Amino acid sequence: MKRRALLLAMAIAPTALDAQPADWQTVVGRDLRFRLEMPAPARETKAAEKEKGHASEQIAWASKRDGEMFDFDYVDYLPGWFTGRDTKVAARELGRGEAEKAFPRAKFKYVRDEPITLQGWDGYALDIEDAQGGVVYMRTYIVKDRLYRLLTTAKNDEASKAAAKRFLDSLRLSETRSS
Repeated sequence: MKRRALLLAMAIAPTALDAQPADWQTVVGRDLRFRLEMPAPARETKAAEKEKGHASEQIAWASKRDGEMFDFDYVDYLPGWFTGRDTKVAARELGRGEAEKAFPRAKFKYVRDEPITLQGWDGYALDIEDAQGGVVYMRTYIVKDRLYRLLTTAKNDEASKAAAKRFLDSLRLSETRSS
C-alpha cells in the first residue's frame, strides 16, 4: 500500500522539467474557458464601464517583466452579438481599434497585419515595430460571444521577444471550433 501511495505521489507531483519558473504564473478563467501564462505577479482588474454590445464588465490581467508590458483581457458580448456578423471582419476591427491612430504608419512599421485563428476561432494579429526595433504585439480572438485580447511589448533583443512569444502562444481555450 505504501508503494502505491508513493508511486501515485510521484506521478502527480511536478517534476523539475514540468515546474513553472517562479517568475511566470498561470492565469485561469473563473469559468475555466481559458488559461495562459504571464510574468508574475499578474494583477487582475475589472472595468465596470460597458461599450456597445457588452454583456459584462471587462476583466483584465496585467504584469511587467524587465520593463515590458503583458496585458490580457476579455469581455462577454450580448448573446448572439456576433451571430450574422463576419467574425474575421469583426476581429480585425476590434483588433486594430485605436492602433491606427496610436501607431501611424508614417512613424511605425506594421510587421504583421493579418487574420489568424486559435483552435479554429477567428482572430487578428497586429505587430508594430518602432525605429529602434521595439515591437508591440496584439492578438484578438472572438470565441462565441466573448472577445479575448492580448497585448505585449518587446525590446529589440531575443530574450524580450522570446518572453512576448511565450505569452502570446500560451493562450489555450477550453472550446475548439470544428469548421
